[in-house]
Amino acid sequence: MISNLAASPLRRTACALVFACLAGSAAGAEAEAGVQPLRAAVDAVIRPLMARYDIPGMAVAVTLDGRAQIFDYGLASKEAGTLVGPATLFEIGSVSKTLTATLAAYAQATGRLSLSDHPGRYVARLKGRPIDQATLLHLATYTAGGLPLQFPDAVADDDAAAIAWLAAWKATARPGTDREYSNPSLGLLGHVTALALKTGFAQAMEQQLLPRLGMRCTHLHVPAAAMPDYAWGDRDGKPAHAGPGPFSEETYGIKTTAADMIRFVQANIDPGALEPALREAILATHVGYFRSGAMVQGLGWEQYAWPLSREALLGGNAAEMIEQANAVLPVSPDESARPRLFDKTGSTRGFGAYVAFVPSRRIGIVMLAGRNYPIPARVEAGYRILVELAGAPRLLDEKP
Repeated sequence: MISNLAASPLRRTACALVFACLAGSAAGAEAEAGVQPLRAAVDAVIRPLMARYDIPGMAVAVTLDGRAQIFDYGLASKEAGTLVGPATLFEIGSVSKTLTATLAAYAQATGRLSLSDHPGRYVARLKGRPIDQATLLHLATYTAGGLPLQFPDAVADDDAAAIAWLAAWKATARPGTDREYSNPSLGLLGHVTALALKTGFAQAMEQQLLPRLGMRCTHLHVPAAAMPDYAWGDRDGKPAHAGPGPFSEETYGIKTTAADMIRFVQANIDPGALEPALREAILATHVGYFRSGAMVQGLGWEQYAWPLSREALLGGNAAEMIEQANAVLPVSPDESARPRLFDKTGSTRGFGAYVAFVPSRRIGIVMLAGRNYPIPARVEAGYRILVELAGAPRLLDEKP
């Protein structure tokens, strides 16, 4: 199935009450024929990928010079036999962190916080503790001094338990010297952001940020009327949804459609139409702060000089970058003016996501899957499609 986001005006009907959560739909043979080269290019990558990793269903969205197309594959629920469609909601795992970082940048743009603040300014229990040596920027870039990938299993699923653990945590490095990818790090950033905005995190995300981005089919808590559209991930042949955990909303809680995610990508590629504070926030997430090898860590997004090799992109997304501490160096501000690729992976028990875009080429991709399949496979698939998108005139069936 193909949907064309540029084909007709946005239908703003509440997503919980309709099955089509798109800016429009391409109808008829002419619309189908117009994107056949693009469909063929995406199919050539995605269908073998699904077969190799036994992925029950995927939604893939691409954007090319402001025009978006969505391609749906397979099943949203193997048990019910439900097909992936325009309204299908996928868990995006840690891609949620890009929205959390955008919310923090929005809070800064509206004067509610500064990334140079320390967490103890907002959380009294952390005042003067080792975590308070870090700034919110360090939390946003995983350079706070050795926060681990996950909270220990013994930490209960509530904010108070997470804060108590963070108050007792001991640093293993000086802030700004090592990058150690961490849910507690980004989770605390999201928690502090909500406090600065004087609301709960879910309310801040669902009532302040997502509507401003036009992401009306994106949820932390899926409403009852939208539950039929909530895909089931596949984990060892059994249906799976993400379970709760400390700061889970802030770090891996988003459920969304391919249409909404490609809309978010388009806002990152060209934020000019956004309200000034949100435009400032989007651009703030594009600033790189710390380098480890070819990868530069920004706010939520990871970035690379464009063009880049397949090997460099795979290296930046390797297990060592996720599971180990890596020494970093500060990045010079002028690097943010150079062409770059931005990306982020995300996983839950039953889902795997990948998002990447290149603003200077006005190209981007969203890959949402109902299985947590290997990260190198999704990164390589996304890279191959982006390289094809760089040949835009051919893919759009247009003359150069």
